[in-house]
Amino acid sequence: SYFDTDGYREHSAAKKVLSNAKLTWDLDDGSKVNWIVNHVDINADDPQGLTRVQWKANPKQQVPFLKQFDVRKEINQTQTGLTWSKPINDQHEIYGMVYAGHREVTQYQSIPKGVASPDLGLDDNGNPQPSTSQMNPRHAGGVIDFRRDYYGTDLRWTGKDLLPNTRLTAGLAFDYMDENRQGYENFDANNQFGVKGNLRRDEKNTLWNLDPYLQASWSFLPNWTLDTGLRYSNVHYESKDAYFKAAEYSADQDNGDDSGKTDYDKVLPSAALTWKINDQLNAYASYAKGFETPTFTEMAYSKNDGMNFDLKPATSDNYELGLKSQNQLGNFTAAIFQSNTQDDIVSAGTENGRATYRNADKTLRKGLELSWNKNLWRDLTAQASYSFIDATFDAFVAEIENPQNSSQPKAAAIQSGNYIPGVAKNQAFVALAWQPETGFNAGLDVRYIDKLYVDDINSDAAPSYTLTSANVGYVWKNADWKVRTFARVDNLFDEDYVGSIIVNDGNGRFFEPADGVNWSAGLSLTKAF
Repeated sequence: SYFDTDGYREHSAAKKVLSNAKLTWDLDDGSKVNWIVNHVDINADDPQGLTRVQWKANPKQQVPFLKQFDVRKEINQTQTGLTWSKPINDQHEIYGMVYAGHREVTQYQSIPKGVASPDLGLDDNGNPQPSTSQMNPRHAGGVIDFRRDYYGTDLRWTGKDLLPNTRLTAGLAFDYMDENRQGYENFDANNQFGVKGNLRRDEKNTLWNLDPYLQASWSFLPNWTLDTGLRYSNVHYESKDAYFKAAEYSADQDNGDDSGKTDYDKVLPSAALTWKINDQLNAYASYAKGFETPTFTEMAYSKNDGMNFDLKPATSDNYELGLKSQNQLGNFTAAIFQSNTQDDIVSAGTENGRATYRNADKTLRKGLELSWNKNLWRDLTAQASYSFIDATFDAFVAEIENPQNSSQPKAAAIQSGNYIPGVAKNQAFVALAWQPETGFNAGLDVRYIDKLYVDDINSDAAPSYTLTSANVGYVWKNADWKVRTFARVDNLFDEDYVGSIIVNDGNGRFFEPADGVNWSAGLSLTKAF
């Protein structure tokens, strides 16, 4: 597929080229092999966020002084994977999966050059003022450039009825990732911005995990099933800093050696109980221990601009109760849930396109989800869904001081009970579609998104909005060939809304306005062989 747009806003053009292939073999011994490969190239300009005043004045604009930085991002990624499953006999089956990929990202940010330390004079105690922005020898520059390789495997065995009415699974998952990350100044010797300048960061980061796991499913009564699982998750990070260089203006000051490593591990149990009330209604209750380690991106920057090895993994206790029904009134699901998280990984502020992260002592998410769909008549179908999520900080979080200017915190204190930014409390969707296998098709859908708080202190919010969209199309089929045409109109009533927000933006430019009424059309061609 190929996608190319000039964008709704100034400096928001984007291009995406995506290729996918899948092959499946059914072998004579009963085993099955799937092979998948895909490649994507993305080039996107970034208009960045607007303040509320700027958004209301002109939602299409880019902040004028940001234009000099030519903020943009280039991504290319290739990945492939192979799965193999083989039944040995009626009781034993083995499964294997391997994957590998390569990813390259170059991102130009709007970080100013700044001022060198001697130009700032002395502070109240007679000490030299710290350098600002990229003149700080600890700063990693205004251009992110990294190459990442990753691969892994998952091997497991499944045994059926080795014990009465029981299914057992044992497996081992291995994942490995290495990254060469560089940072460059986003200006040259002529003080032209938006170009790759001198090297400011050079490191090799590695991550790997080796997780054994066990699963069991036991139908202990005719209509009752207990599913349990146990996984030992262990993740290992290491960073080797190959760049520490004396600053030009201070021979005895360099940017420090940011090498380091850390390990995370946790035993993760889970259990789910299912009751088949009758042929049309099931009920279930589940519990699972969650474990989320920081990503390379979340660890990339700390308050001192080096790797953030102070980040802890988030752990959570997750509970859910639900019903699933299928009858003449349609298919219906309902679930209530609660997630208690310790050391949740949350934003520590975003400034000039660079995001940092910290841990919140406790967060709480609770809510419900409802969904329904039904075939109304012939090829006319309807579906609807609703979700409510109350996501809050469940304990006070202290502010983080800004090493560049201690009078202004890098991340403000968060009061217990504040809503987690970027999470909509209410969402709803309803759609009606005429969808035959071939011939003419059409549909209408309406989506509602509640307001989104923009920061941890809940100082402002992107307002709620409702979008209506319509589509038509036609499908031809002839033997192994299938041709599908479609046309779609989004935001049918031209609503002025914010499509996304930049959480905790340090410059107050939280809002990224979305397009008004817009249309698209396309064609796809498929052949099976």
